[in-house]
Parts: sequence; C-alpha cells; structure tokens
Amino acid sequence: METSLLGLFLDNYDDFRRRLRRRLRSDDLVDDVMQETYLRVEKLDPTEERAAHPTGYLFRMALNMAVDHHRSNGRLLTGEEIDDLLHSADDHLDPPTVLASRQDLAALGDALEALTRRQRDILIAARIDEQPQAEIAARFGISVRMVGKELKKALDICAEKVGRKSVQRFGPGAGESS
Repeated sequence: METSLLGLFLDNYDDFRRRLRRRLRSDDLVDDVMQETYLRVEKLDPTEERAAHPTGYLFRMALNMAVDHHRSNGRLLTGEEIDDLLHSADDHLDPPTVLASRQDLAALGDALEALTRRQRDILIAARIDEQPQAEIAARFGISVRMVGKELKKALDICAEKVGRKSVQRFGPGAGESS
C-alpha cells in the first residue's frame, strides 16, 4: 500500500468525524469513537493490506467502534441507529460489488416469483419471520411434514434460479447438497 492506514486515517479524519457526527448525533461520542479508532489503527501492522477500499475499511472500523462503545456503556442502540450504522458502509461499495448485489437481488426476486403463493408464504414465514414449522402448519391447515416438504421445494427452486446449491440444514442428510 502506498499510504499507511494510519496516514489515510489522519488524512480523512475530518471527513470521518463529520460523517460519524451525522450518524451518532453526539460530539462526545464521536470524540470517543475517533480516539478509540485511532488507537486501534495505530496498532495495525502497516505492511499488511486490509482491504481493497481502505477508506471504507477505516470508516467501517470507526462504525464498529461506535457499536462497541454503545455496548460497553450498557446503552442499547435504537432501530434507527442500527439501520444507520449497517447501511452507512454502503456508501463505499465499489461498482462491481453493487452490480453483483443487484443482480443477486433480481435473481432472488425472479426465484420468488417462480414459487407458488403457498411456497413463497411458507418460505418467508420460516426464513424471514423465523416462525416454527408447527405454527406455519397451523396457519395453512397442513401438516408439519407438508410444511417441511414445501419449504424444501421452495429452497430448491430458489437455489436453482440464483445458480447456487441448496443445502439441507436440518434432519437426515443435513449439510448435504440437494
């Protein structure tokens, strides 16, 4: 790397501070986070390359320090604060990564469209809403075994549409490709 991470951190210090201030809404917290981040960056091996986008890496490190700071002080983050922190690093994604993510999302949308309504609803209930299969069975008026079959079928269809292997997570044959 041409510039050390510490040098890059110092060069972007004001920008990082301004962006953190906008997200954290507290000068005191920003001061603490920037100091802790500086100390961590200072300890890094300058010859070890950390990321393809070092400024994004450094800013993500500062965001992680903010989360750690909140945790250590016993204060829980609000949903808005968590969303802000999780999505703030998206500002630094490179175009190929953004394009690949958009293509994956479009493929997943196509895969969901290929499912029957019941398969789609069962998949969302099981994987997104994390509902137990017994609850899903009661909701649809089917057996738990049928929920498992529909879920497996939905996962297999989605995996095929997005060009990935479907791996069974539970039951006999768990961990094997289907």
